[in-house]
Amino acid sequence: MAKTQTYEDEAVRLHALYKGKIQVVPKCPIQNRRDFSIWYTPGVAASCRAIEKNPEAVYAQTNRANSIAIVSDGSRVLGLGNIGPQAGLPVMEGKALLFKYLGGVDAIPICLNTQNEEEIIRTVELIQPSFGGINLEDISQPKCFRILDRLRETLSIPVWHDDQQGSATALLAGLLNALTITNRNPESVRIAMIGMGAANVASYRLLKAAGFKPDLIIACDSKGTLHRGRHDIEDQQHHFNDKWRVCCETNPRAVTGGIKEALRSADVCIAFSQPGPGVIRPEWVQGMAPHAIVFACANPVPEIWPDEARKAGAAIVATGRGDFPNQLNNSLVFPAMFRGVLDIRARTISNGMCIAAARELAQYASEQGIHPENILPQMDDCLVIARVAAAAAAQAQLEGLARIRKTREE
Repeated sequence: MAKTQTYEDEAVRLHALYKGKIQVVPKCPIQNRRDFSIWYTPGVAASCRAIEKNPEAVYAQTNRANSIAIVSDGSRVLGLGNIGPQAGLPVMEGKALLFKYLGGVDAIPICLNTQNEEEIIRTVELIQPSFGGINLEDISQPKCFRILDRLRETLSIPVWHDDQQGSATALLAGLLNALTITNRNPESVRIAMIGMGAANVASYRLLKAAGFKPDLIIACDSKGTLHRGRHDIEDQQHHFNDKWRVCCETNPRAVTGGIKEALRSADVCIAFSQPGPGVIRPEWVQGMAPHAIVFACANPVPEIWPDEARKAGAAIVATGRGDFPNQLNNSLVFPAMFRGVLDIRARTISNGMCIAAARELAQYASEQGIHPENILPQMDDCLVIARVAAAAAAQAQLEGLARIRKTREE
């Protein structure tokens, strides 16, 4: 924790020194007054008329082809909770930094002074003309599910919620390699999902789409395991439709209890729950299958410390932190995904594109050499973003979701 405190002290000092961490700079040459007449009035009118005549020309005549909005209401920021839009702005600027540094994507933080679902949806619909994609960030559940689903229906550009799709894609990539190392088959693996917030609900969707069997999954929220007898969720299914679907599709034996019971004999633990330690106990890990896989992804403190999980018998342990082995890092996914979809002007981001990105990420790691403490590459690997971007873009074209076509090499 001393290291964490050092990072925090330096963060406050350096953020104040630089007045934040992103800025807008011109990308066109400006050498004299004549250049302003080209880039602004009167020359810019010709670009405006070209777009008026052909709306698709906006991608060639402006930076829309490389611009996305990072939209947040600050209602569920990192491990900080509902801290509001102003306090959440440093996180959104950090996200923009990663988009640009890793993927070359120009991302603009937009923190909204509302936590009303309909106002968020309407605001994003109104700003759509300025951007080639939308990244939703740090929005609380259950409204984050409905906001994502509604915007994917109404917008003609890709909408992505990193806490859902980004977390799920990184999780799937790590899981594929963990299963390879422990010699397990995705179609027969038994999974316990601890915590059913945005990340694990999206992970469930993606796991099911990727061929994992719902009847081999037991999920658990703060009130216990999910099953058809959870009338508290059934009564609120208009708000928690995805959770009720999990109740209906998983846990066919209607196992009751809590985390301990969900983990019993499981091959894999996927936890996106409340910060630990102590949320998952070592003796519960001992009750899992031999050579178990434990993904304890809560931030800033995992549900169980990695060394405790390994001592309890886990063969592979992953967390969301970069100071432990096997970080399940969204930064391996979201810059690459948007790089890919912007390059082919995708209309949306499908489950198939997320699965293709996850498999490419896992394959890239495998080519570099995987072992129990190295299941995914590091975010500073300069080749991984290009590989994942190409895989996502290629899949979008296969599914007919791209406005323009490019080869994988391009």
